[in-house]
Amino acid sequence: MKSTKSLQENQPKISMASPFSILFLLLILQFLFQSEAKTNQCRTSCGEVPINYPFGIDDGCGSPYYRHILVCTDSNQLELRTPSGRYPVRNVSYSDPHILITDPFMWNCRDGNDFRPARPFSLDTSIHFRLSSQNDYLFFNCSENDVIMEPKPMFCERFPEQCDSTCDTSSYLCRHLPECSSALHGSSCCSYYPKGSESLRMMLKHCATYTSVYWRNLGITPVYNQIPEYGIRVDFDIPVTTRCLWCQDGAKGGGTCGFDTETQDFLCLCEKGNVTTYCKDPSFQHNKPAVVAGTVTAVSVAGAFLGVAVWYLRKVRAKAPVTHGVQTNENRLF
Repeated sequence: MKSTKSLQENQPKISMASPFSILFLLLILQFLFQSEAKTNQCRTSCGEVPINYPFGIDDGCGSPYYRHILVCTDSNQLELRTPSGRYPVRNVSYSDPHILITDPFMWNCRDGNDFRPARPFSLDTSIHFRLSSQNDYLFFNCSENDVIMEPKPMFCERFPEQCDSTCDTSSYLCRHLPECSSALHGSSCCSYYPKGSESLRMMLKHCATYTSVYWRNLGITPVYNQIPEYGIRVDFDIPVTTRCLWCQDGAKGGGTCGFDTETQDFLCLCEKGNVTTYCKDPSFQHNKPAVVAGTVTAVSVAGAFLGVAVWYLRKVRAKAPVTHGVQTNENRLF
């Protein structure tokens, strides 16, 4: 029979270097990730839709005015988040700043006389968004007792403020529904531009449903250079700041405009880190690159350290013999 000493000698020894070697490697990777805080953290597209300033789909990119407004789903579908829901984005234009979205709840040609309940579309106007004047709204089967429905006279084109309360039954779009001019059979249609979300809700209380049509510019010079398409056009502002212009200037390093996710202060996202001015600033005072989502942070390193320490202590305690007393859940450290 082997002695107790020989048995102890044959027991596998716990290496003190193993967990701390792992921690050392984690720390090295941390600094490597920090030195590689590149602008590719800011995705420039979602599906086929370009994502440029002032927007961003990664937190810390773009302008803080539009933070968490655009969402890129796992299926690469760009969506606009509003108080009334999330809506698929068809396109974003930066030369003529606007977003084109679709609302699956709105009436479309396939519905015909099958009028499904629709939720009213709304915007948070504090985020520099506004409904475009190029939108037209069509309401179907409205109550004549609650909604003023009548053809608008010719003078309404010159003095529209005198005809605001009228839902126009003789509108061009009601007579020529885009893509399906004869989709309605015996149902009423009128065109009305709501001043805000509340007026849209009031209309839907007395109408079966509605749809939105925007006029798409074909980019040609003749008079008829626009065609109607279903969707909602949302206009937006592009905040222009000197620091953002400097940041984007190729001669100054060609960075990407972003912001600190904690303070929302401006940051220029560069190849070698983040600066508060521009990438080729002689002072080159880089901030921590961890403000952009996806970057390893100091908190995560501390968490890794604590996790390794806890794992190690648990392993040691599991191997250690009980020399005195009774080991219970009440007097255990972990």
